[in-house]
Amino acid sequence: MSNPDLCRERELAARGWPRVAGIDEAGRGAWAGPVIAAAVILPLDRSDLERVLEGVRDSKVLTPPQREALYPRILEVALAVGIGGAGPGEVDAHGIVAATRAAMVRAIAQLALPPDALLIDALTLPDVALPQRSLFYADALCLSVAAASVIAKVTRDRIMVALDRLYPGYGLARHKGYGTPEHRLALERRGPAAIHRVSFAPVQALSFITGDGDLGRTTSGESRR
Repeated sequence: MSNPDLCRERELAARGWPRVAGIDEAGRGAWAGPVIAAAVILPLDRSDLERVLEGVRDSKVLTPPQREALYPRILEVALAVGIGGAGPGEVDAHGIVAATRAAMVRAIAQLALPPDALLIDALTLPDVALPQRSLFYADALCLSVAAASVIAKVTRDRIMVALDRLYPGYGLARHKGYGTPEHRLALERRGPAAIHRVSFAPVQALSFITGDGDLGRTTSGESRR
């Protein structure tokens, strides 16, 4: 697999948009927890940028220690980094695509510098009045998007470790809310908690029904059974 580069960022800069924000998310397919988005603006005029950020790539192909090591390097090098999120309630109310877009818009709003253009993994943001380019696998192609994927993933993993202490018994610190056999078994035994996305079919299938016909969603790690 080739390393992500700055070709597309520099194409946009050559068109008069030098501050390009790469945007990606983490947690879109999880059964529990928030979806987290990050926006990263890199200094495209820095000649050694690709060397300094060597190793930054799609967070899914990196190990947790690799991501943790790259996280502070990205923060040090980037001109601006913004992080936004959308919780499970928003996912359930509006759907995962709308929630992901909302998280991305919030990440852009947190940037210390306003971007001139956006490079986004897989989605467009119709409510953002900026030039934008959406690419499938942008996190594998574009260095700014790869950097955003690392920031989003590390941020979300840390949130899930913290949620594991609030909602014990689900193994959130290990599987980070994704649909592992351990998570499935915990849902079968305990039912969903407030951090679960009950609109997701696998969670619905593993949810128990209370006497009033509502999904048995608890506010702590304890089941209401």
